[in-house]
Amino acid sequence: MLKSQKTKFAVIGGGSWATAIVKLVCNNQTQVGWWMRSEESVQHIMQFKHNPKYLQSVEFDLSKLSISSDLTAIITNTEVVIIANPAAFLTKTFEHLPKGLLKDKIVFSAVKGIIPETNLIPAEFIHQSFQVPFSNIGIICGPCHAEEVAMERLSYLTIGCSTPEFATEIANALACRYIKTTISDDLIGAEISAVLKNVYALAAGICSGLGYGDNFQAVLISNAIQEIERFIDVVSPIHRDTKSSAYLGDLLVTAYSNFSRNRTFGFMIGKGYSVKSAQLEMNMIAEGYFATKCLMEMNKNYQVEMPILTAVYNILYERISPIMEIRILSDKLS
Repeated sequence: MLKSQKTKFAVIGGGSWATAIVKLVCNNQTQVGWWMRSEESVQHIMQFKHNPKYLQSVEFDLSKLSISSDLTAIITNTEVVIIANPAAFLTKTFEHLPKGLLKDKIVFSAVKGIIPETNLIPAEFIHQSFQVPFSNIGIICGPCHAEEVAMERLSYLTIGCSTPEFATEIANALACRYIKTTISDDLIGAEISAVLKNVYALAAGICSGLGYGDNFQAVLISNAIQEIERFIDVVSPIHRDTKSSAYLGDLLVTAYSNFSRNRTFGFMIGKGYSVKSAQLEMNMIAEGYFATKCLMEMNKNYQVEMPILTAVYNILYERISPIMEIRILSDKLS
């Protein structure tokens, strides 16, 4: 393992999205740092050139990888840190990291969730925990599924940061033959939208599991983008176009795609699985489950009208029958 190798970019995470991002950055860089928690997975990649658990079809050029399970070593030896592990594990992942280690780094979040312990979006967590200025923090958002990156299907990414040159640098690092990138200055709005769309994908899955058809789904998602707009306009009141791909596009792919873990989780709930049973059945984290509760708590301060979010919360946390809750919700949609 090349723990001491200096790198421009390092990716934090061992799941499917982290694996996809490493694949992309390796297209444009000669040396890429990669941290994953599992030493067994690290050793497997070093021996067999692919992640044993996620996107196994992706083969890596080991000469380009500085891979380790030592988080401090990977971050110390890089300039730009891309965080791509689940929000539910973010606090635990960074709990032993020296407090000043990220302070002078450029940190981009590819996390699509809220930190459950604090109800913070990743950008705020990074800022508050490690004193990284918001000017050095950015977000990588879709619409983009890791599985399609692995298959090299044409996909689009939006890179959000208040510092345009940092956004451009990340956009150039990720762009390739099958990835097109655009930049945005809407860090907070794009990140919250990326969290909300997971909840609405859960709703779409629940409704599909209950037998609702395409006509209803179209109305559901039309109302979902309105909820997103209402909420982020209150939380971060700047000019933005929620019909663009970073908002509406990301919502659509997450709500409709068979690759969407949140839609899959919701589908299982709609089919009668308990939350615990659905979690045990899935091999990946459905960020929308944790985000639902966090967003409900956040909205106590904002009092935005969000009937779909409320319906998903009632089903997941209040154990109200999905049949009854969606029937009530259907009378509120238009």
